[in-house]
Amino acid sequence: MIDASATPPGFFSTKPRGVQWAALVVLSLALSAAIELAGLPAAALIGPMLAAIVLGSSGSGERVPRPVFATAQAIVGCLIAASIEIEIVIAFLDDWMLFLGVAALTVAASSILGYLISRWRILPGTTGVWGSAPGAASAMVLMAGAFGADQRLVAFMQYLRVMMVSVAAALVAGLWVDTSGIPAPAHPWFPPIAPGPFATALLVAGAGMAAGRLLRLPTPNFFGAMLAGFAVHLGLGLPLQLPPWLLSGSYVAIGWTIGLNFNRRIVAHAIRALPKLVASIAALMAFCAGLGYLIHRLLGVDPLTAYLATSPGGMDSVAIISAASRDVNISFVMALQMARFLFVLVFGAPIARLVARTIKP
Repeated sequence: MIDASATPPGFFSTKPRGVQWAALVVLSLALSAAIELAGLPAAALIGPMLAAIVLGSSGSGERVPRPVFATAQAIVGCLIAASIEIEIVIAFLDDWMLFLGVAALTVAASSILGYLISRWRILPGTTGVWGSAPGAASAMVLMAGAFGADQRLVAFMQYLRVMMVSVAAALVAGLWVDTSGIPAPAHPWFPPIAPGPFATALLVAGAGMAAGRLLRLPTPNFFGAMLAGFAVHLGLGLPLQLPPWLLSGSYVAIGWTIGLNFNRRIVAHAIRALPKLVASIAALMAFCAGLGYLIHRLLGVDPLTAYLATSPGGMDSVAIISAASRDVNISFVMALQMARFLFVLVFGAPIARLVARTIKP
């Protein structure tokens, strides 16, 4: 791990708490709006995280209360459970060998890149493995912290990849689909609350947090809520309502928690590593594009569907781009994306432990 001790005092180290929190809120809103206007994904998480990095590296000592962060983790766990619909399960069962094979190859390629990043000391410890893991960046960041990786640098690498993959997917989609006249889907911040599904989501989050701690799961709040959500949503067929204001609040809490732990040394290390990280992400994107080409040539899947399905991350952006085209098989795309994510959930920790043993001097 990078030594974060003895960080020189910064601008915000002497400012009152109220001033620090006000600056954090204003800067978070400004950066989130800029990211949203640029058409990039995860603005509600990346904007606050960048704002918190600015304050953290400028000497702020403020921290998000632990219960708030724990609840945010549980809400993300519920979100992942609620995102798996029966149509995706059916699509997976129809081509499960293909999906598992592509997922395994992608995870193998990302793990090799992560191993090299760690072996060459570009990033410390197993940080490179978790940072390279494809799929569901917020989940990977939460898991990484529980398994000893530097959560700050994992977040930096994960969201750098999300932005690169999303921009590339939009550019590639533009070769097949004219999305200029397609309005962005409306997502009201305060939709009508369905009492049953909303209460179910809150109960799942609370019960999942308690169960995760009782069972001593890694990242207990996240994993506990996710597993409870799977049981309730897929097992019992009950819907979970997670309104945008609740999700965005959770993203903000996670972004602030990660960003406020940055300091000048961490930021300097991330900047030095940036060119090599960009190169590794580009290599993974090229590998996944090659898998998409093979699926297109061997199985007759249309090129855009194959490319989006194998795209290494940026699941939200991939879903939006897929929905903008009548020719894209959305179920195929999301089934492969979800299969890879679940593959990482299952095998991410063992791979990270293997790398940790391998790179020990």
